[in-house]
Amino acid sequence: MNVCGAADGRPTVLLSGAGATSTVWFANVSALVDDGHRVYVIDMIGDVGASVATNAPSTTGELVDWLSNTLDGLGVRAASFVGHSYGAMVGLAFALASPGRVRNLVLLDPTSCFAGMAIRYLLHALPVLIRPSAERQSALLAWESGVGLDPEWIALTSYGTEHCPTAKKVVPRRPSREALAALSMPTTVVLAPDSRVHDVRAVEQGVRRSLPEASVTILPSGSHHGLPIDPADDVNAAIIAGLSVGPGLVD
Repeated sequence: MNVCGAADGRPTVLLSGAGATSTVWFANVSALVDDGHRVYVIDMIGDVGASVATNAPSTTGELVDWLSNTLDGLGVRAASFVGHSYGAMVGLAFALASPGRVRNLVLLDPTSCFAGMAIRYLLHALPVLIRPSAERQSALLAWESGVGLDPEWIALTSYGTEHCPTAKKVVPRRPSREALAALSMPTTVVLAPDSRVHDVRAVEQGVRRSLPEASVTILPSGSHHGLPIDPADDVNAAIIAGLSVGPGLVD
């Protein structure tokens, strides 16, 4: 975990995509701190890292409890949540289970929350899932991103894919429309127009059907795996806008 910002800043939790690690937020943290946030960048239990999780969550309920216990350990009663990809899935699941602890919710190109994933993406990702390697991870990122990602971050996440232990991931189910309708906190969904992970328009339509009061932003550029690094300025502006609505301003 990495913690940045003034101790009296507005608590904001960042949840990264699977295997991306907390380092993926390097282009975003400074802007959030400058905007008055106390940023908690949490590495998912059981994800890529030097340690082995001996008691990793095996259900969505246990994953939510782990995140709640993490907040308790930090002395944070409630926070705003920003999640990307798998981190968006976890953030949404937490918001549904513990709405009183979530002030604002910002979901960056969320996977399997409002629409399914594209078959062609799953086929490209399959080799990484079957036999993880640095080469296969780099190839998947290059195919999907279509942009020049930070080479040091690519090297890090690719190395982690091949050499660092991970636990079996808990994948929250896509919430029903009835469950989503119960969300009461300000919610912002930020989409990457060039994402190959899913049909961006289908995701947008799913959000508007399920969460008509949510704000939906389609960035001027960007791919799924390019976020949140590129385009950083646009991503940061969208996140800050989402965190500036309603309860997010309450101390």
